[in-house]
Amino acid sequence: MSDNFEMVIDRSRLRKKVTFWRIAAVILGVLFLLTMISPAGPVPGPYVARITISGIIMENNARDENIRSIAEDDYAKALIVHINSPGGGSTASEQLYYAIRKVAEKKPVVITMGSLAASGGYITALAGDHIFARETTITGSIGVIMQYSHFGDLMDKIGIGTEQVKSGKLKGSPDGVHPMKEEARAVFQSMIDDSYAWFTGLVADRRKLDMEKVKNLSDGRVYTGRQALSNGLIDSLGGQEEARGWLTAEHSISHELPVINVDKSRKELLLEEFFNSIMGKMPFNEALSLDGLISVWHPDNY
Repeated sequence: MSDNFEMVIDRSRLRKKVTFWRIAAVILGVLFLLTMISPAGPVPGPYVARITISGIIMENNARDENIRSIAEDDYAKALIVHINSPGGGSTASEQLYYAIRKVAEKKPVVITMGSLAASGGYITALAGDHIFARETTITGSIGVIMQYSHFGDLMDKIGIGTEQVKSGKLKGSPDGVHPMKEEARAVFQSMIDDSYAWFTGLVADRRKLDMEKVKNLSDGRVYTGRQALSNGLIDSLGGQEEARGWLTAEHSISHELPVINVDKSRKELLLEEFFNSIMGKMPFNEALSLDGLISVWHPDNY
C-alpha cells in the first residue's frame, strides 16, 4: 500500500515537471521565433498604418522607434495619426514630432484630431501633411508653461525649516519652499521664451503663416476645429473617413486598403497576445511623471 502511494506521488511530481518543461519550451520557442521576425508590418500586403496618441505625452523611445519603423515598411502605404491629447512634455512632444516627420519623408502622413489636440498635441499634429479636426475639437494652446508650488509659509507656521549648501545662487531653483527670486525668474523666463520661439517658428513653417499672425494666434488660447480652420491652423474638418478620402484624392492610395492599428511593434503585439492567452490580461497603472518644460493645455487655477 505504501509503495503504491509513493508511486502515485512520484507520477504526480513527474507530470508537474513535464508540464513545466513543456511550457518553458513553448515560451522559449516563441521568443526564438520573435527574434526571427522582421520589423515588417502586421499584414503581408499593402495597408494604411494608424497610430493613436492619447493622454499626456511623455518620452517613449519604444513608441517613437515603432513610428519610425513604419517608414521602412514597404507594405505601409500611408500613416494616419489620431490625436486625443492635451499635450505633455515639450521635449517628448518634440521627439514625437520628429519621429512622425521621418515617416513623412517617405510616405504621406495625415492627422485626425479627436476631442482634444492642444499644445504638445498640436505640435504632434504639425508633423502631418494634412490636418483634419472635428468641428468641436479643442486645439491650439500654442505656448509653453512652467509652474511650481512653494510651501515656505506653511512650513514656517508649523516650525519646519530648511537649509541649503550649494555651488551657486541659482542652483536648485525653484526649491519648492521659497518664492522664486527675480534673478531665477529671469533665467526660467528666458528658457520659456526660447521654447516658445521654437514652437511658434514651427507653426509658421509648417502652416505657411506669417510670423506676426502666428504670434497673434499664440497667446495660449484654445480654438474649436471651426476656428482653427478659419485661422489656418488646420486644413480640413472631418475624421478618418475624410482622411482616407484625402489619401485617395491626393496620393492615389486605394480606399480599399485595410487600416491597421500599429501602436505597438509586431513583436510587442505577438508577445502580448501570447502571454495574455496564457495568463489573461492583467490591469496595471502607469506612473505619471512630467519633468522640465511642458506644453500641455489645462484651464488656469484661480
